[in-house]
Amino acid sequence: MYYHRQLEKTVMKAAGEYACITLYGARQTGKSTMVRTMFEDIEYVTLDNSRERTLAKQDPELFLESHGVPLIIDEIQKADALMEAIKIKIDEAKLSCVKTGESISLMYILTGSNTHEIRQKASETLAGRTAIIEVGSLSECEKRQIEGTAFVPDIEMLNSKKDKLASKNRFEVFEEIFKGGMPEYWIDNKDRTTFFESYITTYLEKDVSRLINVDKLDDFRRFMMITALRTGQQVDYTDIGRAVGIDSRTAKGWISILEASGIIMLLQPYANNLAKRIIKTPKLYYLDTGLCAYLCGWSDSKILEASPMAGAFFETYVVSEIVKSLRNDGKRVEYTLYYYRDRDQKEVDILYIKDQTIYPIEIKKGIGKDKADKNFSILDQYKMPVATGLIIDTGDSILPLNRDAYYCPVGMIGL
Repeated sequence: MYYHRQLEKTVMKAAGEYACITLYGARQTGKSTMVRTMFEDIEYVTLDNSRERTLAKQDPELFLESHGVPLIIDEIQKADALMEAIKIKIDEAKLSCVKTGESISLMYILTGSNTHEIRQKASETLAGRTAIIEVGSLSECEKRQIEGTAFVPDIEMLNSKKDKLASKNRFEVFEEIFKGGMPEYWIDNKDRTTFFESYITTYLEKDVSRLINVDKLDDFRRFMMITALRTGQQVDYTDIGRAVGIDSRTAKGWISILEASGIIMLLQPYANNLAKRIIKTPKLYYLDTGLCAYLCGWSDSKILEASPMAGAFFETYVVSEIVKSLRNDGKRVEYTLYYYRDRDQKEVDILYIKDQTIYPIEIKKGIGKDKADKNFSILDQYKMPVATGLIIDTGDSILPLNRDAYYCPVGMIGL
């Protein structure tokens, strides 16, 4: 069964405007399935095939000639030289179109799972020739198969969509958190241990082994477990390194590998020259809570919900859902989402920046929500408009806390 993705509109729009589309993201997020379903008449080739990969590396021009256009190429990061050959093919086609007065058609769809490497090479080599689109795991709207939009924390906008809200109690929310959003696991209801063990093994053997010594793979697996236990926290490279048995410099490099693979994101603090007391360390979030829960060793959603990590997992879930909603709408997360924390330990979980306005957001799973907006006033130091804030929780309706902040159910994200 295929679950339609919100990104399909963005992909189809790009297909009418560019000669090439580049899709990247973590493994098992459904990149190949989506493009093969959307473009079922286009030839598909994967560089996981050793013969195809060898030809693509040794003679990229012959590889492209042997397949023609349009063409879907999966695991593009496994043959770097193809990017340059694709650029030449596109430029030749553009020149021909200039002479005939025709518009260039879609020629190549590229997919891969090393996010940083692909985005960097596509941006450098295929600049102006390809649309670059990131694919995440299933959002809650995609699981419900309803149309979603980019999350904007505007009260009037959220109130206009509240009829679409499907109420879930706290235990149902944590079942969603525990399971995560990997399409193959979610749709096919595969055995949890088998799926995630296979996922981690494939990731280590195919992606990580290209970047670190093979004899360090067991250390890297333990490193993933240690970072999963720290989701929702500020990154402390020394602490993480000590727990794994590596130095802080290696820990920082390995964090970069997780980020480049699309497994985690680093949420940066919002800073300008007016905010001199802020702590500038990023916060780490796993982008699939199911993988994170598995790495932490949680065996049941009810146990997770009752654990000391419940708040961190709920925060991770909220952040990942906001990230998915923005990316599915083609927006750059790094220009929109930040957090605030200063040396006096005053913190705001998310600062959503839109049109030079700050939308403060607190994330609260349970008790103590009546004072959740207590640090919103600290944002006045930025000399920017501060909009009505949100306290995202496990409730079932949008209600005012006061004139400056509203409670907002987590299910409103992406509607």
